[in-house]
Amino acid sequence: MKNKVLVTGGCGYIGSHTIIDLLDNGFDVISADSNINSDEQVLKDIEAVTGKTVKNYRVDLCDLDKTKTIFSENPDLVGVIHFAALKSVGESVDKPLWYFNNNLNSLLNLLTCIKEFDVKHLIFSSSCSVYGNAEDLPVTENTPFEEAESPYARTKQMGEHILKDFARANLTFNLIPLRYFNPAGAHESGLIGESPINISTNLVPVITEVGIGKREKMTVLGSDYDTRDGSCIRDYIHVMDLANAHTKSLQFLMSGKNENNFEVFNLGIGEGASVLEVIHAFEKVTGKKLNYELGSRRAGDVVAIYSNYKKAAKLLGWKPKRNIEDIMRTAWEWEKKRTGESVV
Repeated sequence: MKNKVLVTGGCGYIGSHTIIDLLDNGFDVISADSNINSDEQVLKDIEAVTGKTVKNYRVDLCDLDKTKTIFSENPDLVGVIHFAALKSVGESVDKPLWYFNNNLNSLLNLLTCIKEFDVKHLIFSSSCSVYGNAEDLPVTENTPFEEAESPYARTKQMGEHILKDFARANLTFNLIPLRYFNPAGAHESGLIGESPINISTNLVPVITEVGIGKREKMTVLGSDYDTRDGSCIRDYIHVMDLANAHTKSLQFLMSGKNENNFEVFNLGIGEGASVLEVIHAFEKVTGKKLNYELGSRRAGDVVAIYSNYKKAAKLLGWKPKRNIEDIMRTAWEWEKKRTGESVV
């Protein structure tokens, strides 16, 4: 039985953790990553965790010819898990054309190769940002898209529309967009975690960097939202729970259990935590007081979003196993490891 999987963005945060889960579940994996915001060193860390070597193609998927080379050299691919994309909300507001060009052209090239080389299964990294400022919470897979709050979010909305049209025209191919909420935390080994080359704008690594002294302080972006404490509310999901959902999605398609060739799933823990509550969770599990201040809102942010994941539980047999305190504990252990300091 074929079991080789291409993971695009495999050196990135979610991609690297998903590779570990795939390897733990008997898959062979290759990676494609241009490394513009990641480092191939993570593949050495994956090998330290799993004992298995993963090859990376340092390829920009916007280059169709180089992308085709990956597929021609791996004719036994059973599926593709597509993470590779630019993902900073704030950066996308400042550089919308870069985001549209990168995120959409890379997806179109990937679909071109999937069809040409007859790779039947694709799992797409989508986002809860497709819902915009949803009127009703928690959101379900049937919640309608509202106006995108950022160009990044719009690329995810457009990506899903592209996939749906492709699925409608190519019935022998199976596609699953997974709508993530907020991935955070790190592998329990402490050997891999979130470590972007560029300055991180995600909440949890910002918190741990302040906690360890890499940053003097952090700013809570908005304290006057219509929420229980004035800060934005998000659904934080542990990265290893998220990783496992990709493995289960691929197994679901390979087993032929899907009734439709285009299925969407929400992935979250089903409840929201505010920015201030995440800060307090960090303080609780580490015993450290965080230096933060309240600031103005950031363009592109929605007020509150959290998930209903019942569909994933029913069809994929998936449910999250970890909570916000597990997220902060593993993220802190990773921060201490990557900083190379002993922190009391």
